[in-house]
Amino acid sequence: MLVAGVDEAGKGPVLGPMIVAGVVMEENRLPELQLLGVKDSKVLSQTRRNYLSAKIKEIASAYYMLEISAVQIDEMRKIMTMNQLMVVAHTKVLEHLRPDRAYLDAADVLEDRFGTNVKKKYDGTIEVIAKHKADATYPVVAAASILAKVQRDRIIRDTEREMGMVLGSGYPSDPRTRKFLEGWMKLHEDLPDIARHSWKTSENLLQQCVNDGE
Repeated sequence: MLVAGVDEAGKGPVLGPMIVAGVVMEENRLPELQLLGVKDSKVLSQTRRNYLSAKIKEIASAYYMLEISAVQIDEMRKIMTMNQLMVVAHTKVLEHLRPDRAYLDAADVLEDRFGTNVKKKYDGTIEVIAKHKADATYPVVAAASILAKVQRDRIIRDTEREMGMVLGSGYPSDPRTRKFLEGWMKLHEDLPDIARHSWKTSENLLQQCVNDGE
């Protein structure tokens, strides 16, 4: 039996893409993830995440990472909620991997509703278990969370090098991220493409820019 885990990195940031990653393994090989020390990506150091990401790719039957840019998120939010977007993204990852059973980190206040919606949208037969904090419960979901986090961090760091500017983590609460956005707005009077324009942080900065110009 093929078992998959799916998780995301970057649902909440104002900068950069969201990555939804899936890892699929033969059920009898799942214990190898625990032996590796695979855990929720948030409790691991960057060095440990990078190491585990490479190891996971070696032992997984397959893996897949869906990148949704800030621009794509803004466009999709014009026609659907963030919860609906998460259902679409998780379904796309599963349709690429085609497992028999999937464990998902539920992106909805109601776990069962999220799982049911993904199963309905999925083109085929699949068993879906959606739980909050699944990355702390199921190692195969933790493996997906590690791939997603490492990929998103890599993209943010690459973007920093390309722009020659410090972006921080991309989260609205990060002072480095706010400093970057405020500095960019002063220079360009608009948001960069890597910013999610539909986020409240972005809307507030745009409004502040308008007010300052009056």
